[in-house]
Amino acid sequence: MSVISLIALANLGFSELRGKHLHYSKFWNVGSDSKAVKLSSRTGMLILYTPAFLAGAVSLWLCFDTHDLRFLLVSSALAFHFFKRDIEVLFVHKYSGGMVLDSTILISLCYFFCSVNMIYNQHLLQGVADPEIDLKFIGIALFLVGIVGSFYHHCILANLRKEKSGADKGYKIPKGGLFGVVVCPHYLFEILTFIGISLMAQSLYPICFAIGDTCYLIGRSYVTRKWYLSKFPNFPKHVKALVPFVF
Repeated sequence: MSVISLIALANLGFSELRGKHLHYSKFWNVGSDSKAVKLSSRTGMLILYTPAFLAGAVSLWLCFDTHDLRFLLVSSALAFHFFKRDIEVLFVHKYSGGMVLDSTILISLCYFFCSVNMIYNQHLLQGVADPEIDLKFIGIALFLVGIVGSFYHHCILANLRKEKSGADKGYKIPKGGLFGVVVCPHYLFEILTFIGISLMAQSLYPICFAIGDTCYLIGRSYVTRKWYLSKFPNFPKHVKALVPFVF
């Protein structure tokens, strides 16, 4: 499952680079079948994140008596991350497009099964001695930085689309935070979130998922920057896709 997840997520990233997009956000209607079933963005995004949140929450309930710290950290981090995403969907995000059902199901299943696999991975490792170099506290720090950073930049994006008039619902160039140096700082902080979880676990599957998710978000951020350059003629060329001053 570690190999399958890594290859599948990396392939999604390469598909983005080849122009085959998952149909949500600004790419929700790019090349999509006119007969495809479409959802509102709020409904689609709740479907994306809620099963993964429930996986984390249920695992904590089923294993409430465990004393394995890494298991508790990984399950709690996954439950909290996806709960935060649901809260953002309900109370933070403003929407201007929609989502195609097949992309919604694909992403939802990916998040759900990857979360279940990470939790089961830690369940199997309960009682195993910690590695000689213990990185779980570094992982906690990175996770918290990722959570706070992604929430902050999602709030900036939401403030661009205040529902005052039809014109306010279109895309604008974000300003503030790291948007002055990268197009997708919220993706960067999501990567940090899952790197943090992988360091809490220090086991194979979470590390493979973090690498695969990074590959996907690299592809997604690259085409997002390309989209901004095509839509806004004055878009600053020095603004990178994902990593400040680098990429």
